[in-house]
Amino acid sequence: MTSEEAIAWIHGRLTFGVRPGLRRVEALLKRLGNPEKEVTMIHIAGTNGKGSTVSYLRSLLEESGLRVGTFTSPHIESFNERIEINGQFISDEDLVGWVARLQPLVAQMDQEEDVTGITQFEIITAMALGYFAEQTVDVALIEVGLGGLLDSTNVIAPILTAITTIGMDHMDVLGDTVEAIAAHKAGIIKPGIPLVTGNISEPALSVIDAKAKENAAATYHLGEDYNVNYRHPDATWGEVFDFDNVQGKIKSLVTPMLGRHQPENAGVAIQLYALYCELQQLPFTTKNVRNGVKNAHWPARMERLSQEPLVILDGAHNTHAMTRLVDTMKEEFSAYRIHILFSALETKNISDMLDQLLQIPQAEIYMTTFDFPKAVNLAAGYQDIDPKRISTVSLWQFGLAELLEKMTSDDLLLVTGSLYFVSEVRELLRSLGGNNG
Repeated sequence: MTSEEAIAWIHGRLTFGVRPGLRRVEALLKRLGNPEKEVTMIHIAGTNGKGSTVSYLRSLLEESGLRVGTFTSPHIESFNERIEINGQFISDEDLVGWVARLQPLVAQMDQEEDVTGITQFEIITAMALGYFAEQTVDVALIEVGLGGLLDSTNVIAPILTAITTIGMDHMDVLGDTVEAIAAHKAGIIKPGIPLVTGNISEPALSVIDAKAKENAAATYHLGEDYNVNYRHPDATWGEVFDFDNVQGKIKSLVTPMLGRHQPENAGVAIQLYALYCELQQLPFTTKNVRNGVKNAHWPARMERLSQEPLVILDGAHNTHAMTRLVDTMKEEFSAYRIHILFSALETKNISDMLDQLLQIPQAEIYMTTFDFPKAVNLAAGYQDIDPKRISTVSLWQFGLAELLEKMTSDDLLLVTGSLYFVSEVRELLRSLGGNNG
């Protein structure tokens, strides 16, 4: 079996869609000998900011000399990046080996009525947990796929948990109020296991706090138990901020990730790192924190792919993320003429996202579609929201080429919307020799 065939088999399970619940993944892990019980893990949920927080935390833990596994989704460049150890993607050889082990178990389960139809994400979750156990990582960082309570990653028994943000996304599965969504995210809270929360407003936070109290889980809140003080944009690229908690204050930390919200994500990670060091009796040092934050990287999130012309990619794939993106563009790029290449999935609130983008003064929006299930239909009339500033581009590759050709040093191209779309554009631009930023 080739790696392409292995990945095709995993993707073949997409026909079963999203099926919240833990029964199938538990059954598969039992057949594998419950590898999840052998791994020390940290579980991270949230509407936005999960991936960045995982990236910061991995970098911080690596500064302590640890072997760190990360399980994230979706992938940006290659499928293998979903499962990493110290930044090294799972190899094609290991991927094929795990698929060969899983195929007969899945075939067996498909014959049993109560566990038939295991999904793509459930299979990848089991693979990641098995791989981390086999590779004896010191700690694995597990990013929730969707929600928390019924997400297949919720089979783990973590030593720490975190919820980064709460916003309106995946309402078809999680509910259409922030309270309902918060209840799903709070499903990762475990009895007696400390919880770190990010920038979460009432009433979502009260739902989370009630669940934590019910589970006697100590909580560490941004603005109460730890603080992040935003200072200013970094002179080159990124943000400067101060952090403090009971261990003391660390001034002028620099994150290479752009956006006023990035220090908040970094803050969640630093607080988790402080708690981890306490639990494992490791030194929590200013030097490790400074280096860990500085060395973190997360592709397609306010990523500068080219300096001349200035091209920025950001997978702001829901209204909550789009709000933060728009704030950053208005605060840090007001001197540029902004061109936006945008696409999204029909399952998202596209009108809201376009309304947000139109708040960027004078920005021109080029709406396009791409080859993906449920990608936006250009005939749906979204350009009617503002015909002067929104135009449609049927083939994004041509639209991109035209924009790049006419750009000067006064122009900025922002590619945003669905992460699947942004990753396709990223792949093309990198193949053409982008990323000189």
